[in-house]
Amino acid sequence: MSEQIETATPAHDPYAALRFRDFRLLISGRLIAQIGEMTVSVAIGWELYERTGDAFALGLVGLVQVIPVILLSLPGGYVADRYDRKLATLISQIVLVLCSLALAGLSLTNGSLLLIYLTLAIIGAARAFNNPAEGALTPQTVPPEHYFSAATWSSTVWQLSAILGPAVGGLIIGIANSAAPVYLLNALAGMVFIGTLIALKVKYKGDVVVNEPPVQALKQGWRFLRDSPVILGAITLDMFAVLLGGVTFLLPVFAKDILHVDALGLGILRTGQSIGALMMAFAITRRPPFEHAGKTLLWAVAGFGIATIAFGFSTSFWLSMALLILMGALDNISVVVRHSLLMIFTPDEMRGRVNSVNTIFIGASNELGGFESGALAAAIGPVAAVILGGFGTLAVVGLVAQYIPKLRQLGRLAELT
Repeated sequence: MSEQIETATPAHDPYAALRFRDFRLLISGRLIAQIGEMTVSVAIGWELYERTGDAFALGLVGLVQVIPVILLSLPGGYVADRYDRKLATLISQIVLVLCSLALAGLSLTNGSLLLIYLTLAIIGAARAFNNPAEGALTPQTVPPEHYFSAATWSSTVWQLSAILGPAVGGLIIGIANSAAPVYLLNALAGMVFIGTLIALKVKYKGDVVVNEPPVQALKQGWRFLRDSPVILGAITLDMFAVLLGGVTFLLPVFAKDILHVDALGLGILRTGQSIGALMMAFAITRRPPFEHAGKTLLWAVAGFGIATIAFGFSTSFWLSMALLILMGALDNISVVVRHSLLMIFTPDEMRGRVNSVNTIFIGASNELGGFESGALAAAIGPVAAVILGGFGTLAVVGLVAQYIPKLRQLGRLAELT
C-alpha cells in the first residue's frame, strides 16, 4: 500500500517583516518621526493663521515645500544611488531637526514670516533628498520574499502617524496656546529617528554603484521607468486617483454647505480615509499576498473612483463618513501593491532614482489635486467636481488596464521576488 505524503502550505506569517531587527528599527524610528512631522503640519497652519488671518498664507505652506521637492527629488535620487543611503538619510534628518528648532525659535520670538517660509522651503529640500534614500533603505532590511509584508507594515506606520500626529499636535497647542512646543517635540522625534538610523546594520553597497555622470544617471532612471510598464502603470494609477478622485481639499465645503455639520463634524470627516487605510493595512497583514495583484490593484482604484462618485451624491453625514473610510481602505491596497512592485522590480542600483520619480509624481499630485479640486469646484460646483473626478479615475483605470496588459496579468507578488 503506497503512502501518500502531503506537503502543507506554510502558514502566512503576518509579522514576517517585523522579525528582522533592522526593519523594526527603521519603521519604529520612522513612526516617531512621522508623528512629529504630522504635529508640525497642524502647528504651522495654526500659527500662520493666528498671526495673519489670511487663508493665502496657508496655501503658501504647501507651495514653498512642494517646489523644492519637485526640483530636487531627481538629484536626491541620484545621491541615493551613488552614495551611502544611510548617510544621506542621516544628513537629511539632521537638517530637518535643525529646521524644527529654527521654527521653535521663530515661534517663541514672533519672528519674520519670510524666515518661516524660508525654513519650510529648506524642509522641502531636505525631504527631496531624504525620501529617495530612506525609501531605498527598506529593501536592505528584509529579504525579497518579505517585501509585501514590509510594504504593508510601512503603510500601517504611515496611517497610524496620520491619525495620531494631528491629534497630538492639536492637544499640545490647546494646552500651551503656542506652536513652539510642537516644533520642539518634532525635533526630539527627529533625534530619536537619527538614533535608530545609526543603530541600523545595513551596509553601503558600493559594489552596485555605476560611476555614471549625473545627467546620464538621471536619464537611465527615466529610461528604466519608461521600459517598466508595470511600475509606470502602478504609479500612474495612484497619481491620477489622487489628482482626480481626491475629496480631502473640498471637505470643508461639503461639511458646511452639504452635510451641514460643524467643525467637530469636519474633524471627524478628515479622519475617515486614515481610519479606513489603517483598518485595511491591519487586515492585509493578516492574510497572504494577493493571488492576482494586478487585477486587485485595478479593482481597488476603480472602487476608489466609484466611492468618490457616491460621496459626491451623498447628503448624509454618516454615509459620507462610511464612503471616506471605504476610499481610504481601497487606497491603502493601491499603496501597498505599488510599494511592493517598486521593491520587487527595481534593481538595487536604481532604487533611489525610481523612488525620487515616485516622490515627484505622488507628492505633486497631492498639491495639484488640491488645486484641481478647488478650481473645478469654483467653476462647476463641489458636487459636480467630485463626481467628475470619480469618473475621471474610472477612465484612467480603463486606459491603464487596456494599454498595460502586463499590469493586469500580474499574479502573486511573493512569486515575483
